[in-house]
Amino acid sequence: MRLLRSIRARLAGSREQAEAAPDLVIVGLGNPGPRYEGTRHNVGFRVVEELADRHAGSWQEDPGLEALTCRIAIGGKRCLLVEPLTFMNRSGRSVRRVFERWSDLEPSTHLLVVEDDLDLPTGRIRLRPGGGAGGHRGLGAVLDALGTKAIARLRFGIGRPDGSIPVMDWVLAPFPSDEEREVLPRALGQAADAIEMMVREGRAPAMAHFNAAG
Repeated sequence: MRLLRSIRARLAGSREQAEAAPDLVIVGLGNPGPRYEGTRHNVGFRVVEELADRHAGSWQEDPGLEALTCRIAIGGKRCLLVEPLTFMNRSGRSVRRVFERWSDLEPSTHLLVVEDDLDLPTGRIRLRPGGGAGGHRGLGAVLDALGTKAIARLRFGIGRPDGSIPVMDWVLAPFPSDEEREVLPRALGQAADAIEMMVREGRAPAMAHFNAAG
């Protein structure tokens, strides 16, 4: 049994080494499991799933990364979509493993993180080249794990509750049915459009176009 485990481990390691390094790693932040599906805090997952659907990608669990991953191509560039399975506040552990596996990649140039954002109206998106976490614990975990704030991110607005609703209850609640029906499809599509433009044309053109869109 020990020999069999050793052989399996070597084979898994060989597969990891054989995989071509991606040109861009796109991490959607969220919490795994049915309990969190459709919640505001999981909109990062939904954006990368939109990309996977557009490009006919298939998801698989990667135990070495503690994540679900999906490989797609955008404009001839290899993109690795990642959904950490570590829960939001430990997302950095999964993302760090990506950059340990492909040590030639630089987070500042090869990573985009998709996060929910309380300070933007629901469905509004913003691309940013870096900066602090702004109180987002998942993003903060990624920045801490990688040791840099120079991480591009797509902020997806989820709005902010009034004073009667605790923030934690707000982010872990599902979108209201009217937003789910009328706002989310367009906004998820726009977020995917922004990422595709960033991959094909670069960060600056994508930021100029989508950040000015209101």
